[in-house]
Amino acid sequence: MKILSANEFSYSIDNQKQTQHEELDMTVKSIIEKVRTERDKALKELTEKFDGAVIDNFIVSNAEIEKAKSLVAKSFIESIRIAAENIEAFHQNQKETSWFINPKDGVTLGQMITPIEKVGVYVPGGKANYPSTVLMNVIPAKIAGVESISIATPPRLDGTINPYVLVAASMLEVNRIYKMGGAQAIAALTFGTETVERVHKIVGPGNAYVASAKKWVYGDVAIDMIAGPSEICIIADESADPAFVAADLLSQAEHDEEAKAICITTNSVIAEKIASEVEKQLIRLNRKKIAQASIQKNGVIILADSEKQAFDLANKIAPEHLQLMVSSPSEKLSLVKHAGAIFLGSFSPEPLGDYLAGPNHTLPTNGTAKFSSPLGVYDFIKRSSIINYSKQELLKVADSIDCLAMTEGLEAHAKSILIRKGGIS
Repeated sequence: MKILSANEFSYSIDNQKQTQHEELDMTVKSIIEKVRTERDKALKELTEKFDGAVIDNFIVSNAEIEKAKSLVAKSFIESIRIAAENIEAFHQNQKETSWFINPKDGVTLGQMITPIEKVGVYVPGGKANYPSTVLMNVIPAKIAGVESISIATPPRLDGTINPYVLVAASMLEVNRIYKMGGAQAIAALTFGTETVERVHKIVGPGNAYVASAKKWVYGDVAIDMIAGPSEICIIADESADPAFVAADLLSQAEHDEEAKAICITTNSVIAEKIASEVEKQLIRLNRKKIAQASIQKNGVIILADSEKQAFDLANKIAPEHLQLMVSSPSEKLSLVKHAGAIFLGSFSPEPLGDYLAGPNHTLPTNGTAKFSSPLGVYDFIKRSSIINYSKQELLKVADSIDCLAMTEGLEAHAKSILIRKGGIS
């Protein structure tokens, strides 16, 4: 794992270019258009082409769900139950309620909260199986009051869905589960087909094709975010255990060859020990090939000149996951400006947040933590403004509205007020 000075790494940030994916985008747009026009016919063709599965019915049956339950261990059922309880308890605190105020007699103003009616959740397949993604996306939607929740997830070669994903979805009483993945699934959820019901918002992570598809359908449907490869940044001082740091870096590197694993420290001895531990632990991983590619391409240990510089760098990166493996981490929290999720101390590793602690693991990536937040209940609601004036109160402000409307050259706006004054017929 390479070790760079802060100046060398800062230079690489300032000079990196946004990768252009013109060819991928063209492919995705053609897939979207094919599904939009050919509907189920296109879904079947594209599923066979990209997933190698021949699907007759895209909707998972009750029989398939019952079979899945017989294939998973009791320990999984118990673990998923504990995780679900923690996730629900945390997200209950995010609920918003409608509110109304009466600033004066005859005037009522407010905000009405209503849930999004139909939501589609994309659950990735491919390199791993993600029942945890089911929990993290479905639970806040249910707390928000979403009436209809659909899951789309890629089928395996034999046309079945991973049983762990099915069991998690069944436990949460998801309305329907579709055997479809990739850009074609995003298009089907957006425009609907003979089989697939159209939704109003699509959430959940996916590969580059899924991310591109979400970008291109935005406007026809709402989306949560355009997520990139997973990333972790760890600020470590001399109190950090190098073996812990290395293990946490590798926990992200094993996700994807494009994942980013970054450690920032002011201690050169710690830096060398972490690098050595990464190499030692890497050779024992089942997903060694993926993790090794990630570390070689995007893994780096940065030597900062000071604690301030370390936090400045972390804020510039604005990582998806930020771990503070330093002494008195809570006291350093005020130095953090941008991060998706923040883990305090050596015994709050990132996988704790991925699975069980309760906060959502669907997080902003690629520096978007500078302006974005983790997925939450607030992503599944709409806010409507409420305005109610009596005749007397409207007439008090009529001249001001008339003045502003005419200033903007919007005569019909002004007449809408004047007609209520009896000024025009």
